[in-house]
Amino acid sequence: MGKDPNQNEQSDNAGFATTCWGIVIAAGHRSDAAAEAALAGLCEAYWLPLYEFARRRGYSTADAGDVTQGFFAQLLEKNYLKSADPERGRFRAFLLTAFKRFLSKERDHDRALKRGGDLSLVSLDLERAESQCRIEPIDDRTPESLFERRWAITLLDRVLHLLEDEFRHKGKHQFFAMCRGSLTGLGMEEQHAAIAAACGMTESAVKVAVHRMRTRYRELLLAEIAQTVSCESEVEDELRALIKAVQA
Repeated sequence: MGKDPNQNEQSDNAGFATTCWGIVIAAGHRSDAAAEAALAGLCEAYWLPLYEFARRRGYSTADAGDVTQGFFAQLLEKNYLKSADPERGRFRAFLLTAFKRFLSKERDHDRALKRGGDLSLVSLDLERAESQCRIEPIDDRTPESLFERRWAITLLDRVLHLLEDEFRHKGKHQFFAMCRGSLTGLGMEEQHAAIAAACGMTESAVKVAVHRMRTRYRELLLAEIAQTVSCESEVEDELRALIKAVQA
């Protein structure tokens, strides 16, 4: 039997569809319920950086919620997806550029999109968003720099939750809760004895387990970052950029 000429392309697309860019391209060029659901998941994960961007641009809580919800409604309806090109850079840059264009269009048409609307896949927790906004200092940071910072924090939180879920499924949630502080790079060696006693481990076993936890955290972080860039060579650069954004 002759080889299907599309077999390699289909296989490649199946692998790439697990990335943010792959989801966007798939949703923008074909009607696929799985791609739509995955795109909605991206929206759920990364709406907060855009909401904070709108707030720093002067939108009220309600209006920022409206435009963020409205933007994702348009995104899910594919208005912004067919022109998406992963070769142009990182997914977060695409998302912010598309959001700026959306805000400009909404301002030019002088119309507001109400929360909810035709979009039911993305739920915005505005109370949580406002509590996050209050954490940020009122300074001369640009909306763009705050978007970068919130994007980085959101991604780090996702990775932390993924790691926590892994430990929970292994029945090691207590160990994770006691050792998660080590993921920040802060020394916790003086607590190893207490952790060992609480978890029924030796101190040396705790030390090894903490090292493995930090290694796994980095693996998950790099994997998450890899989903938001167009090629593997950008992962380390993106990691440095995100760390810089958090520390700024």
